[in-house]
Amino acid sequence: MAHAASERTRDQWAWEFLRRNPGYQADYRRFMAIWQALEAAYGTPPQRDFQRWKRDPRAYGPLPGDTELAAPTGELCLAEDERVLLECWMGAKWGFYKFPLDPARTAPGPDELAWRPPPPAALRATDDPLRVDLPFDLALPLPPQLEAAKLRLASRAAQLRRTGIAAPNTVANQRTRWTDLLRVFDAAAAGTRLDGDEASLLEEARAMVRHGYRDILRLA
Repeated sequence: MAHAASERTRDQWAWEFLRRNPGYQADYRRFMAIWQALEAAYGTPPQRDFQRWKRDPRAYGPLPGDTELAAPTGELCLAEDERVLLECWMGAKWGFYKFPLDPARTAPGPDELAWRPPPPAALRATDDPLRVDLPFDLALPLPPQLEAAKLRLASRAAQLRRTGIAAPNTVANQRTRWTDLLRVFDAAAAGTRLDGDEASLLEEARAMVRHGYRDILRLA
């Protein structure tokens, strides 16, 4: 049973967007086809012949025809010749520490979602209302400058909230928006006709499905 929106953790919200990502879905299908072929050849635990498994070039990433693997944080499971085991390569590409999950899963438990720290977010455009540039003078003591910067940031966040812009984003203040985005994305994927308000959300929903799960993981 799927978790109610009010019950989802940050990690579960990230999963709801990633599992709808067509690239992840396609990678998972290719990954599982190779994995099942390896299991057919060498068995499953506890009878798996792992020594023969490790000698099979299919047991290592990348997926055929795919060289994409942004430098992940944390450890990779490497063979003696520095090759990356396929399940670890697949997980690292999409931000997992553990075995990649089936995108059909709608309610994985918290212990199943072991996310790697996401890469730093790109710097916002200079005209973005959520960007604040703060100058520092390294010729002067830093503590009072840092305190002044904290006060300025808090003041700017309060100003944005008065205009209706959530700052900073939290799971609590974004869950209604995320629920709407998932609903619109699923409706469009099912071929349902969208009304004007829903259609205006569709591009944002598609952007969140492409890469928004990492933005969610950057939240506290």
